[in-house]
Amino acid sequence: MNIMHIKNDNLTSIDDIMDNLYGKVGTPEREAFRSEAYTHCVGEVIHEIRKAEKISQSELANRVGLKKSYISKIEKGIIEPSVSTFYRIANALGRSVELLPA
Repeated sequence: MNIMHIKNDNLTSIDDIMDNLYGKVGTPEREAFRSEAYTHCVGEVIHEIRKAEKISQSELANRVGLKKSYISKIEKGIIEPSVSTFYRIANALGRSVELLPA
């Protein structure tokens, strides 16, 4: 028997879970969740790279021309940096951003 043809009614897709928890794609609730999740992930990435490079929040802020409190808010997922700020942070951390086709 081909495993691809086995049906299991106990399985739920992630889309169904997301729809139930946050509404359908395009709804304000779903968009708010997406934005919050994105902001959190960006902050985590910046935090992890900064720690790996052994750079303090103060040093990163100085390199980018921002306040330490702003870097802290980004890393905590409280605020989402603008694209230009994200590029400046990446550069200050010795990283580049590459845009690839989807």
